[in-house]
Amino acid sequence: MKNKITFTTLVFALFFSVGDLYSQNFTAEGRLVTVYTTAEGTDLRLTKTNQLIFADAVQPLENEISVFVNPQKTFQTFMGIGGAITDAAAEVFAKLPKDKQDEFLNSYYSAEKGIGYNIARLSIHSCDFSSASFTYIEENDKELKTFSIEHDKEFRIPLIKKAIERTGSNLKIYASPWSPPAFMKSNNNMLRGGKLLPEYYDSWATYYTKFIKSYEAENIPIWGITVQNEPMATQTWESCIYAAEEERDFLKNHLGPTMEREGLGDKKIIVWDHNRDLITDRANIIFSDPEASKYAWGIGFHWYETWAGGEPMFDNLSNVAESFPSKNLIFTEGCAESFRSDHYEYWPNAERYGKSMINDFNRGTVAWTDWNILLDEIGGPNHVGNFCFAPVHANTKTGELIYTPSYYYIGHFSKFVRANAKRVSSTASRSHLLTTSFINEDRTIVTVIMNQSDLSINYRLYIGRNAIEETIPPHSMQTLVY
Repeated sequence: MKNKITFTTLVFALFFSVGDLYSQNFTAEGRLVTVYTTAEGTDLRLTKTNQLIFADAVQPLENEISVFVNPQKTFQTFMGIGGAITDAAAEVFAKLPKDKQDEFLNSYYSAEKGIGYNIARLSIHSCDFSSASFTYIEENDKELKTFSIEHDKEFRIPLIKKAIERTGSNLKIYASPWSPPAFMKSNNNMLRGGKLLPEYYDSWATYYTKFIKSYEAENIPIWGITVQNEPMATQTWESCIYAAEEERDFLKNHLGPTMEREGLGDKKIIVWDHNRDLITDRANIIFSDPEASKYAWGIGFHWYETWAGGEPMFDNLSNVAESFPSKNLIFTEGCAESFRSDHYEYWPNAERYGKSMINDFNRGTVAWTDWNILLDEIGGPNHVGNFCFAPVHANTKTGELIYTPSYYYIGHFSKFVRANAKRVSSTASRSHLLTTSFINEDRTIVTVIMNQSDLSINYRLYIGRNAIEETIPPHSMQTLVY
């Protein structure tokens, strides 16, 4: 018994020391703070704007605006930020001059020259942001004997390989299906919803494994998959409906066992992959069933719940995180819809990103994935005309790259917060400011602050009784690194 107690105590001590290692004995006094700013109506775009030193301070007054960071209080481990390498993005990339291709790769996948993406999402065969619908098999091939990813070798796979190389092989890649092949579905159509027919459950589950193995044969490691993109949306493009119980049972009885049988049990499986509005119900149904839950690494979500009016449902994420603390929250898609070429600099698009990312991270999200990394001058290509914004657009006629404010707002997180960082306590004393903070493995802290107001705001950032004083412009984002 004595040995058992000693061993248990040792394990607990090791776990505690690792979990608290980043923030142990963190001292702010005398630390240099570097400030980076992006602001509307200026030329500030992730621009280094100030350097400050933490000094002794007293408790703030109620009429002073403050941000409070506590490195001793750590939360989820950060995995990363990235975007989707869609067929559309790859086709547009291929049209760029070589020097612009190199610039583009650096802009996303280099932490020094760009904003340091380390996550990518792919579609399993076509989605709306493909030039046409396609699958990897011939019609009615239930046995998947004709499975081939040859289609992807023209545009998509070359771009993925370049992205992997630019990150130094540090790109986590996961894939999502938008629809099974038409013959497997109740409506005999890849578009406009429909359901996976029961007689094809096992065949479709095997399809995921063939996708993973085919990509890995191309030296593209696949970290995970989602079960279905937007499983409650009947769209004019590729879509497929799963009620919560149907997704649970497909995961439990078909997809999960098939992944294990094919030697892919280490791949992460993400459920839901739809909006925040119904995420709690999906989590309750799937995660409350231990035979389904054991296959699920976490739950993915999008930001489009505001289509029916109302505000983003951030608190639903807190409910899931509190109810199922062993499961991970991952943002799997978001974009600014309804493309307009005169709205490249439309600041509310950027603020939508900032607001979402801060609130999502503060509610336990471990990773954040934007939609298309690149689109053309009309917000495509898209085979059903569902054109939208990307953080970066290309004018395929001139070869110009257009960086929208959203690109810089995302970069205020992705450029500075590194994989395996831990979120730490961070709050503001006024609703004008939104904030979140992380501590990296090298013990640097990254605090992101967003000013949603029309006013320039003077604020103090406190760690205990040390503080710095700074000003944040109206409608801007600041990252403070210290």
